[in-house]
Amino acid sequence: MSIELFNQLEQKVSSAVEALELMRMEAEELREENARLKQERQEWERRLSALLGKFEEVETTNS
Repeated sequence: MSIELFNQLEQKVSSAVEALELMRMEAEELREENARLKQERQEWERRLSALLGKFEEVETTNS
């Protein structure tokens, strides 16, 4: 294997490793965002359930 080919291979491996590291960091950021969004959705669901409960109270009081 010539030095030129070895250098090209080394460059491609380095690029692949860098790309992999960036993808891992992005995946971690996305996991964190996903967890935040799940928590936000749960809070909205809790608040919506509370509002629906109040509507049901009003309906049963007026019936």
